[in-house]
Amino acid sequence: MKILGIDPGYATIGYGIIHKDKNIIKSVDFGAIITPTTESIPVRLAMLDEDITKIILTYKPDAIAIEELFFGTNITTAIKVAQARGVILLASIKNCGHLYEYTPLQVKMALTGHGRAEKKQMQYMVSAILGLKEVPKPDDAADALAVAICHANTTNFEKRILN
Repeated sequence: MKILGIDPGYATIGYGIIHKDKNIIKSVDFGAIITPTTESIPVRLAMLDEDITKIILTYKPDAIAIEELFFGTNITTAIKVAQARGVILLASIKNCGHLYEYTPLQVKMALTGHGRAEKKQMQYMVSAILGLKEVPKPDDAADALAVAICHANTTNFEKRILN
């Protein structure tokens, strides 16, 4: 099973593709989509749609997992990220059809067993699970890989419980 994990944003959007075969999970590719700050939000959203669609069509994932939004107090940022997330959701459902959403708490629990895990702990677990020598960069890519691993582990858990 090939899974595309996405860490949504509007300036930097992390993505990570993993392949799971039985209990072995390997990294296929990861990186970030960067939208230029000099462009307007509508132009940046169009660029995001094009780039996400290209990634989906290139890797043809069996499932796409995306992190749900969590925001503190900055409503302006929240609105922009929510708009970008809407573009990502639409591109994902149109081009793959199998879309799953996870809260930050669920992602942390799936990787560390602790819902309050620190960022460094999460990055270490992503590297360890995927057998990588270094933490994936940028941080958004590591976060996206964590979301993909969360889906791989959750899917496996659900199959064991339901069978």
